[in-house]
Amino acid sequence: MRAAGALLVLLIAAGSAGAQGPRDSLRPVLRGGEAALQPVDVAPSGAIAQPARDTASDRARDRGGLFKSLRPLFRSRKVEKEARAQRRLREKGAICGDLAIQGEVVGRVPGRIKGCGIENAVRVKSVAGIPLSTGAVMDCRTAGALKSWMERSAKPAMSRKGGGLKSVKVAAHYACRTRNNRKGAKISEHGKGRAIDISGFRLQNGAEVSVLQGWNNRSYSKALRKMHKEACGPFGTVLGPNADRFHRDHFHFDTARYRSGTYCR
Repeated sequence: MRAAGALLVLLIAAGSAGAQGPRDSLRPVLRGGEAALQPVDVAPSGAIAQPARDTASDRARDRGGLFKSLRPLFRSRKVEKEARAQRRLREKGAICGDLAIQGEVVGRVPGRIKGCGIENAVRVKSVAGIPLSTGAVMDCRTAGALKSWMERSAKPAMSRKGGGLKSVKVAAHYACRTRNNRKGAKISEHGKGRAIDISGFRLQNGAEVSVLQGWNNRSYSKALRKMHKEACGPFGTVLGPNADRFHRDHFHFDTARYRSGTYCR
């Protein structure tokens, strides 16, 4: 009888322990005061429900917020100011970061033969307020040299002729070819976007002055020779009617630089 009672006590204790569950359970539980403050939801299966995930960052990424942007989060005031200035210039038709150079951005121009092409080309339509007869494709360095020459030489040289300079006639700009189109010659600076050929000028009164006819003309010879001479500096190479038979009817300007300095003829 006494043995039967002891057995009954053992059975009751075992049932109570089973109801409470093993103390060494692998399931994480809250401890101490945390358990009292944060209720735990238990699913019918006995699994603890996980807290809801904060999806604010996911929504920002889906909207294309800062998680998608490659632009640095913080930029200096100087950088922001320069960016705004460049946007205003582009809105006014400026290229190469200069309001005096008007045109459009072309971008990369691949060459059809090795040695030709331009990485960052622009099409210049007017320089220093003087329109070009056709949009001339070149790089910004050459466009800057053209602007400098136009302001310091071409416009002043023609200021007293027919009311001043109105426009410039472009004979050639970018072209993937050899020098003077000769077979086996080196690639021309035209093929690299570093050159422009100018064959004439139109004045405000409608008169046209060509390099071929005006070079030795009493009315325009001095002005044309002044423009030719003063191009040597802004440009690395300057060729004109006295250079050779290939340049009798135009000025060739390019921004190539040689070890010996500028080359002007």
